[in-house]
Amino acid sequence: MAIPELTPEQRQANLRKAAEQRVKRAAFREEVKNGKVTLKEALNRADDPIVGRLQVRLLLESLPKIGPAKAKKIMVEVGISPTRRIQGLGKRQREELLALLG
Repeated sequence: MAIPELTPEQRQANLRKAAEQRVKRAAFREEVKNGKVTLKEALNRADDPIVGRLQVRLLLESLPKIGPAKAKKIMVEVGISPTRRIQGLGKRQREELLALLG
């Protein structure tokens, strides 16, 4: 499948949109870090494009007292791919995450 040719205006619009999405995801991660949003609430908002496109690893690392090593250990234990996004989690994986970190 060939990559479509974009005009400079379309390219700039896409870059602006991507930057806005990154800022919104960063703000969401900050809310998780500050305890304004729980893990359960985050997983329930998987249909939201901002939350759903966030990698599970980044969500876990946003939780208090969880760093990259612990997030990786949790993901291996639950059987989640390192590149999995929140919207791609299965029901069992969500339940196991909540049981571990509830």
